[in-house]
Amino acid sequence: MSEHQKTLKMVTTLNRPALEARLAGVRDAAQAAGLADLAALLAGFEGTSREQIAECVGKAQKWLAGKSGHGDLKAQLELVELNLPNLT
Repeated sequence: MSEHQKTLKMVTTLNRPALEARLAGVRDAAQAAGLADLAALLAGFEGTSREQIAECVGKAQKWLAGKSGHGDLKAQLELVELNLPNLT
């Protein structure tokens, strides 16, 4: 395995604070990478319902679809998506 390959540990036990922190990290990374449109899709999700967060994640995934070079962001969004059932 090369130094450049990363493995995302698929954690499926994230609670709301951890999930929101992960999603905020994706938003911040998108902003830092100059992906303002993506960052805007992920704005204001904190404290919203599971359905609203799912909608934000879905829109962000759709925006990233077909774009290369953002595998880390895609993987983080998938991780958030897997943990959405944990939200109450």
